[in-house]
Amino acid sequence: MKKETTMEKKADVRNGTKRLIFAGIALIIEIAFLAISLHSWLGKYAGTFSVVYHLLAVIIVLALCSQERSSSIKMPWIILIMAAPLLGVSLYLFIGLNGSTRHMRKRYEEADRRLFPFLKQDPEATEDLREWNRGVYNISSYLREYAGYPVFRNTDVVFYNDAADGLAAQKEDLKKARKFIFMEYHAIEDAESWHGIQEILEEKVKEGVDVRVFYDDMGSIGFITTDFVKKLESVGIACRDFNPVSPFVNLFLNNRDHRKITVIDGRVGFTGGYNMANEYFNVTHPYGHWKDTGVRLEGQAVRALTLAFLEMWNAVKDEDADDTAFAKFFPDVEYSSSENGFVQPYADSPMDDIHVGEDVYASIAESAKDYLYIMTPYLIITDEMTHTLALAAKRGVDVRIITPGIPDKKLIYKITRSFYGNLVKNGVRIYEYTPGFCHAKMCVSDDVVATCGTINFDYRSLYHHFENGCMMARVKVVTDIKEDFERTFPVCREVTQLYRDDISQGRSLVQLVLRLVAPLL
Repeated sequence: MKKETTMEKKADVRNGTKRLIFAGIALIIEIAFLAISLHSWLGKYAGTFSVVYHLLAVIIVLALCSQERSSSIKMPWIILIMAAPLLGVSLYLFIGLNGSTRHMRKRYEEADRRLFPFLKQDPEATEDLREWNRGVYNISSYLREYAGYPVFRNTDVVFYNDAADGLAAQKEDLKKARKFIFMEYHAIEDAESWHGIQEILEEKVKEGVDVRVFYDDMGSIGFITTDFVKKLESVGIACRDFNPVSPFVNLFLNNRDHRKITVIDGRVGFTGGYNMANEYFNVTHPYGHWKDTGVRLEGQAVRALTLAFLEMWNAVKDEDADDTAFAKFFPDVEYSSSENGFVQPYADSPMDDIHVGEDVYASIAESAKDYLYIMTPYLIITDEMTHTLALAAKRGVDVRIITPGIPDKKLIYKITRSFYGNLVKNGVRIYEYTPGFCHAKMCVSDDVVATCGTINFDYRSLYHHFENGCMMARVKVVTDIKEDFERTFPVCREVTQLYRDDISQGRSLVQLVLRLVAPLL
């Protein structure tokens, strides 16, 4: 039996990888076909349409200039379009401009219109937070006023410095479910770690529990086969996939669901950096020891995670049957936390013009007084974020960033390292996690505030993906996260001085090019 499972798993990976390769080749063919068609068409009518085509390039450039985006993101497109109009315009139409965005935005707006009334802000919580720490209160106010997510007090938080511990805790809580289970993950691997979860879910279905699983098709493409949804539904588990990869049909590939959420009965919730795949729990070791973290919430703040899941579940496809009543998923939880701290889960979406994840990180950096510790698998940031982190270091804040020592994507690893120089020259310290790949996404500052969630310090997470995080203050978990950083620094290699020293002009040029193309990847 074990041998058969292994062979099936290998077949699943091969099939998923083939589908990913086919999708990539199909996209290249589409772009090439458009470029060749335009070239042939313009070649026949060059005298009439050459001006029109170049005018289109100018219009796109002007439109980019007028957008309220970071110049770090706009400039690579502008340079490419102006230097090679045919290629630049073709790439922008397929990658930079998503034709399905407008339609999807309407679906998300409708889902949010029905869901957000279930999140109510307790005015006493905001007043207590304002009196306790004005800096954290300001960040919390931003999340409440612009993202719609209130701050909660009656919530206990547990931090897991190892994803395997988080998974074990999830299994125990899943066994206690009585009404519903929601699970949303960027990647699910049909292997041992997931099988342990699925066994519990199948038992819960038999008990009458409403069990739903939601995953991103691109994120899971190398882990499962195309019939994964059918396999789950055959045992009574409702399952949906986000934005299936459909070569020659679906152009909305740039925006992926990167969230990681589990909700149980509206009372207990989990989030963090780990997906439901073996490597996250060190069952397999493709990149050395995998470092990942997560948090468990119990109490009123779980309502925000419930909303984030239902938003995706009800907005993803026109043909899906959406929920008609949400109240049953938002029970009035009578829960009293022993800490009486502040917990504020939040979500970020590319369907609006607000970059919640980036704004929270930047605000914490701007408010830091003594230290700011950051852990991220990728460090591909805008000039504005670079300036914010550098300025914090110049103010005397101890700013340290941990990135992987062993990369999962070599090109992205090189791009990450290309951002070190501008940071370390201004006082930021960089550490690389030598045991393997560091996938955790969290930060902590001044023993006051911490975040843990799915949001990387890179363009994809900050601008293109559906993400979620959790800000925590005046709770023990803030100290727990700081202590995890203090245990991790000694097993890292500090590379600050290496990248502070002057480097060759050739290497500087390569790094400049890497930073320039980063927003296009």
